[in-house]
Amino acid sequence: MAKSSPQTAAGDSGKSSSLASLRTKIDTIDRDLVGLMNARAEVARQIGLIKRTDGQATYDPAREEMVLERVAASNAGPLSDDSLKAIYRELISGSRAIEQHIRVAHLGPAWTYSHLAALHRFGSSVEFVPVASISAAFEEVQAGHSHYGVVPLENSTDGRIADTLDNFSRLPVKICAEVPLRIHHTLLAACDRTSVTEVYSRPQALSQCRNWLARHLPNARLIEVTSTSAAAETAAKTPRAAAIASRQAGVHHGLDVLAEDIEDVADNTTRFAVIGHDDAKRTGKDKTALMFEIEHKPGGLADALSVPKKQKLNLTWIESFPMAGKDRGYIFFVELEGHRSDLRVRRAISSLEKRCKRVVILGSYASAAAVG
Repeated sequence: MAKSSPQTAAGDSGKSSSLASLRTKIDTIDRDLVGLMNARAEVARQIGLIKRTDGQATYDPAREEMVLERVAASNAGPLSDDSLKAIYRELISGSRAIEQHIRVAHLGPAWTYSHLAALHRFGSSVEFVPVASISAAFEEVQAGHSHYGVVPLENSTDGRIADTLDNFSRLPVKICAEVPLRIHHTLLAACDRTSVTEVYSRPQALSQCRNWLARHLPNARLIEVTSTSAAAETAAKTPRAAAIASRQAGVHHGLDVLAEDIEDVADNTTRFAVIGHDDAKRTGKDKTALMFEIEHKPGGLADALSVPKKQKLNLTWIESFPMAGKDRGYIFFVELEGHRSDLRVRRAISSLEKRCKRVVILGSYASAAAVG
């Protein structure tokens, strides 16, 4: 049996000593971090007590967005900005939970993209309420059963989410935050790709992957279901079936990844709205969403859209939506840069109210960077 030389033994001993020293340093840092995180949570608890005394909401999305942006701005590495934001998001979520038990409705079950967007916005220290439809998420919030809801607003590939616009036209809820989520579709199954004869997913997900599916699974039958997580659950129980869903849904249902990032557009993003009953506070980097109905006459829409231009307000989103009833009129949704408390935004709203049959302020909220 070969013996190690004195030099090799000394080198191994030195490495072990160095490793032990570094681990001791990590343990010390961890103890300090735990103390600092709890000290921060205690200050947050005191702020929460003051808010409750003043009748303010515990959840302040504008403030939380500012904190996360400040964290990223002060980051010198080696951790990425996204990693630090994720850590702080959970720290904020846990601190908030000390003061208030928050319920958040989303299109379920767990690990849908709506659930992932809710996790990115609220962290894991809230009660998530999975519901069967976008309408149900609105109704949960409207009835006061959930404090907030997370609903898809628009997708960069497929455009507007009609169910969401329909509910905004019917129910008096507010947009208090946005969550632009990068959507990465994954093909999941309990079999290999050559065996797949059916692919399950939400209509939007199937649409966003239609070119990939045509090239790689041209003979598979595409079947629409209520959610991407429901698709994963079905694929787990159905022979020769696959699902298009998030990787997290695949892990949850014990499915194999057959292909990743199969969306046809690389920068595929869905913007989600956080709905509640209050506007967010002004941050200086805000948006305001409006819904308006115009007289059915020539030039009516042009007159309405000239208002933001006169106030030098940039429009970031515009959609038309048909109204129910025999008149077949349209409601228009617009989003412009600025907070409803800003002078130019107030002037624009006042001017729109003079030109339109109806104007509804859907909410002001902080502009958020894409996540995921």
